[in-house]
Amino acid sequence: MQHRFVLEKRSRGQVSGVKDVRSFDEKVILLATEEGQITIKGEGLHVNLLDLEKGEVELSGKVDSVVYGERKGSGRKNESLMKRLFQ
Repeated sequence: MQHRFVLEKRSRGQVSGVKDVRSFDEKVILLATEEGQITIKGEGLHVNLLDLEKGEVELSGKVDSVVYGERKGSGRKNESLMKRLFQ
């Protein structure tokens, strides 16, 4: 499954390569993807389409930020929580 993220005018987005939707509300959407976790923050966020068989999500709302977390297997899982927080 290939990962792709497309954002149009900060108000509509399509994400592929999605494995799971961890949580979502009007301010934050958390997605697990092939490339790690994505945190999407904004206002009035909505998940308009969710197809986990195809790994696709479509969203709308005002997007303020998109942040990728670390991929699984990046080597950081063996570090202590305190070390990861303060690096």
